[in-house]
This record gives sequence, structure tokens and C-alpha cells, in this order.
Amino acid sequence: MPIRAAVALAATAVGLILLFSFRTPPASSITAVAPPAASSTSSPTPTPTSSGAPPSGGASPTPTATPTPVANGLKSGSFTGQDAANQYGSVQVQLVISAGRITGVTVVQSSENDPQSATISSRAFPVLRSEVLQSQSAQIDAVSGATYTSQSYAESVQSALDMARG
Repeated sequence: MPIRAAVALAATAVGLILLFSFRTPPASSITAVAPPAASSTSSPTPTPTSSGAPPSGGASPTPTATPTPVANGLKSGSFTGQDAANQYGSVQVQLVISAGRITGVTVVQSSENDPQSATISSRAFPVLRSEVLQSQSAQIDAVSGATYTSQSYAESVQSALDMARG
């Protein structure tokens, strides 16, 4: 691999790490924790979570089997997001929302400038669709090797969600 390509790949990886490491967690996953005790002889007492659940004893909270949808407040129907362009083409998606949840995601427009972009998109779209359905939002992880496509996909999803809220 030429050095220039390796440096570009490393810079992209660092950018993705920085981008996704600063995402704000959903409000439902934030818990209050007691400050450390001033004395080293007493152990800190866990504080109840903001939801009123019993203290976790310092352990990480375990996810529930049925997560609360973050897409509440969305109107039911089909909503087509804006066409989101990038240097390799553009992506436009349509969301189907039922009872405040995203139940379907379809790519309605995708333009690739070369066959390699088309191949990357065909591999990335199913993964991105799954991410949206799982997260119930546009806050999705990028597919490795399809960073620009992933970003455009998320932008179009966010646009459709904005329309469903409006």
C-alpha cells in the first residue's frame, strides 16, 4: 500500500474514532453517581438512577430486552429525506414510521460516479438500514470503507426524521 494511501486511511480512522467517541448517550442511559468519599475508610454509596430505579452498586447497567424507542413523537407514514451529496455520489432514503417507530428504510436514490462506488454502496446499504432500525435514529456507525456513503445516508435519514416530527 503506498504511503500516501496508508496516511489517508489512518487519518480517516482517527477522524471516525473522534467523531463517534464524542456522541452524547441517550438521556435514558445516563445515571447519577455519588462523588468519591473524602475518607478512604468508607465506601461510596450508590445513588439511585435518574429514572428512580434502585442503585446499581457501581456496576454497568444492563440493557433491557425491549429498548424504549427514541423515535417517539414521530408521525406515522412514509417520509423521504433530502438527497445528501458527497464526493462520490449522493444518497436519498425513505423512512416508514408506524406508531412512533421506524419500521422501514429504503434507498430511493443513489448515484455513484464509478463501479467501485456502486459496489461499496451495495455492501453498505443493508448494514446502514439495520443500524437505523436498531438505533431508531440517524445516529449510526459508519460502515468501514464506506465513510462518505454512511454520512450521506445518515444525513438523509435525519432529514426524513425531521419531516416526521414537523
